[in-house]
Amino acid sequence: MREQLPLWIQQWLGVIIPAGQVLLVLLVAFVLKRLSRLLIDGLTTSYGLPPAFGFAARRLAGFIIFGAALLLILERLGVSGTVLWTAFTGFATVAAVAFFAAWSVLSNIFCSLLIFMMRPFRLYDHIELIEAGDKPGLRGRVIDVNLVYTTLEEIDEEGRPTVLQVPNNLFFQRTTRRWRPGSVPPPRSPGVDKGPLAPG
Repeated sequence: MREQLPLWIQQWLGVIIPAGQVLLVLLVAFVLKRLSRLLIDGLTTSYGLPPAFGFAARRLAGFIIFGAALLLILERLGVSGTVLWTAFTGFATVAAVAFFAAWSVLSNIFCSLLIFMMRPFRLYDHIELIEAGDKPGLRGRVIDVNLVYTTLEEIDEEGRPTVLQVPNNLFFQRTTRRWRPGSVPPPRSPGVDKGPLAPG
C-alpha cells in the first residue's frame, strides 16, 4: 500500500508518522489530565477536603501523566528502551530516598487525608489525646486541621487561651476522646499531669 502513494509522500512518511504519533500521545495526555482534574475536583468537593489536597493531587496527576507521555514520545522518536529504563530506575531510586527522608512529613499529610475522610473529629469538637488507659493527655477545641498539624485551643490553669499544634499522625497512635460541639468537657483536676506531650 505504501508503494501506491505518491513519491513525495513516501519520502515524508518517516517524518509524518512519528509526528502524528507524538501529537496523538500529547492529545491523549491532555484529555487524561482534564479528566483527572474533574475527578479530583469532584472528590475534593464530595469529601469536603481542603483546597491544598486538590492542588497537590492535580499536580501529582499531571506529573505522572506527562511523565508517561514524555517516555512514550522519546520511545517513538527512537530513544533506546534501555536508556529509558536506566533513567527511570535512577529517578525511582532518588524518589525512594527522598520519600524515606521525608517520611514524617508525608505520614502527617496522609493522616490528614484520613482525618478528612474518616472524620474521627470535626472542627470545634473538644478532643483529648489519652496517653495510656485513663492517663490524661493533650486536650482542647479543634480550631484548624491542615496538611501537617491539627490545632487545638485550650485554656491553661490561669484561664488564658493557648494553642497546641498536634502532628496529625499522632491521632492514629493514641486513643482520642471526643466531645460533640455544644458539650464542654469537665475541667481538669488541679495538679493533674498532662503527660509528656503537653507544653512545659
